[in-house]
Amino acid sequence: MARASAGDQPAQQSSLKVTSYDAKSGRAVVSDGDSKPAAVAAGDVLASAPVPSAPDGLLVKVTRVLGGTATGTEVATEPATLRELLGKSKVDKTVAVDPSSVTVKALDAGVTVSGKKGSGATFGSKGADVSLGTIRVDVSDSVATPADASESAEASVKGYVELTPEVEFAYDGSSVGAEGQPASAYIGLSGDWASRWELDGQASAAQKGTKVPFAQLTTDVVIYVGPVPVVVNLGYVLYYQVDADGKVSVRVSQSATGDFTAGGSYSRATGWSPVNKASMAVSPVKSAVTSAGNAKATLGAEASVGLYGATDVTVDIAPYARVTATGGATGTLTAVPGTTPSSTGNVVLAWTVYGGYDVSGTLNVHLAVFSTEMDKSIRLFTLHGEKKLDEGHYEG
Repeated sequence: MARASAGDQPAQQSSLKVTSYDAKSGRAVVSDGDSKPAAVAAGDVLASAPVPSAPDGLLVKVTRVLGGTATGTEVATEPATLRELLGKSKVDKTVAVDPSSVTVKALDAGVTVSGKKGSGATFGSKGADVSLGTIRVDVSDSVATPADASESAEASVKGYVELTPEVEFAYDGSSVGAEGQPASAYIGLSGDWASRWELDGQASAAQKGTKVPFAQLTTDVVIYVGPVPVVVNLGYVLYYQVDADGKVSVRVSQSATGDFTAGGSYSRATGWSPVNKASMAVSPVKSAVTSAGNAKATLGAEASVGLYGATDVTVDIAPYARVTATGGATGTLTAVPGTTPSSTGNVVLAWTVYGGYDVSGTLNVHLAVFSTEMDKSIRLFTLHGEKKLDEGHYEG
């Protein structure tokens, strides 16, 4: 535990431990080793790195001492602010996330996880193929086909996402405003992104607009300001989304690489403002289309970053490929990427494949932990990019 001292001095190291904490009631039991009662008083600010009783870390202020228990001293608490914890401290840090610290929960049966830890050791079947500090998640899943499709019709999505995340935290309490606001502050998420995926088959229109999550990634990054732990919680939900009209039959693959930054920047003069940057390159692909229609496939991530269990910033990174195909047929067309199509009957078909990305997000009202006020959440401005990747024409 760290325990705040009086005035604007930063918190000092303390031997106090949180034996238990109930987030709903705000009650905590604090001990001074071996369940001894703790010398704690109203006004004390307690901060902790993640522990079993506070898995997201803890930042609270004691409002009342309730008395001794068998495991320590029970206290009532309320949420505290960084001003109360850090005083006039100034910090500006960017911390790379170690893949070995990331907990991955598969939300779909066809998910595998690989990576390269900070030590250089690898894990998972693709561990040797990824860069240091990167975590890779592969997915393979079937997609619903139209109700009138043949019994042998199949559709699937498969691919992978590689993430190399960094969390960014800054706080300048060297001067304070009338309401206790810091001079400046920042919280955000950045990192490299790489993904590749393939949509194969005739997908149903019934799932249009539905995101299908396939993996959840969570970790906590502890940034120490002197002895004081500032806990940044990071999470990703990886998903795929197929928007199709139920008519087009395709085999199209797409890859995207780049980096992004999303966060909130505060200055006492202007308040909170969104930060959203992305630079992504989408690759040319080999495509095959065998019937007219439209389809779009996305392999993306909804990410969140915040302090002590709050969600302060959310961001949606969504690279996609979309296909538009026009034409008609009195026969059937068989096409495989990179080969000459074959047909029976009369077939005329033209198609174009586009690749792009959307990056959007929100600054949330939980940012009050910085001793700043927000009346409502602030949307990050949406970033969008798209270009033509491939095209084809068949008549025969």
